[in-house]
Amino acid sequence: MAQLLRRRDNQNRPLVEPGSGLALTYFNLVRLKRGEECHLQVTGCELLAVVLSGNADLHVDEECFAAVGQRADVWSGKADSVYAGTGALRLCANSDSVEIAVAGGRCAENHAPFRVTPAEVDMVQVGSNETKSLRRIFHILGQKQNGRAGNLLVSELYADEGCWSGYPPHKHDTESPPEETCFEEIYHYRFQPETGFGGQYCYNDGQEPQVVMTRHGDTFLIDRGYHPTSTSPGHRGYIFTILVGKHQRSLVQYFEPPHRHLMANIPGLQAMRDKFK
Repeated sequence: MAQLLRRRDNQNRPLVEPGSGLALTYFNLVRLKRGEECHLQVTGCELLAVVLSGNADLHVDEECFAAVGQRADVWSGKADSVYAGTGALRLCANSDSVEIAVAGGRCAENHAPFRVTPAEVDMVQVGSNETKSLRRIFHILGQKQNGRAGNLLVSELYADEGCWSGYPPHKHDTESPPEETCFEEIYHYRFQPETGFGGQYCYNDGQEPQVVMTRHGDTFLIDRGYHPTSTSPGHRGYIFTILVGKHQRSLVQYFEPPHRHLMANIPGLQAMRDKFK
């Protein structure tokens, strides 16, 4: 069942671990001050460290990726990140305030670490203000990294004021290619200004929908069901998105049949689907 985690100080300890909340997925928010360090290793998981704000040296085993992070906050440009495979991570803060999102997924193989610079982040724009569906998805770890990573996909989504994302409603909880592939998902929300809020919906055919009000810093865990998202007017929405495939890396969303007629009116929808496959 989907689960909402309200904003809290996790003190650099995992918000989600495989087998706790979701079967395959890991999520941690690490906050450091200048000179502080955090050591992470998650047995059997590949990890991606995404600098949300500030600058840090990111060490994977004996390899150092220096001065990662080029933005003041998530609203100030594309992410700078390091893929760690299943190696040990050491995060060392170079600026007064550093926040790093660490995304992970179950992975049986170890892959060599690499950096994903802002220039390598792949963006696709979906929707329009006319259809109240305008969002921009920045793929950090996506299909460009096929062969270099396991089944972990990570992106940042920016929704315009009052717009919907994950729309038309879709799901990815059944392994039946080419129509659908099975992925767990985590949404971590931010709003600008922080007083903003949104709505998160999650439902299965024939069941009562789960509907929650999302606020700045909340996190939502999705293991099954359709899950569209709305953003309140007057606020921009941000979602840090983690997807972990149960069987493969190619994500194929299944759109709810009663709403498929809307797909023809939402620009960029096919381009979005192609970026995930």
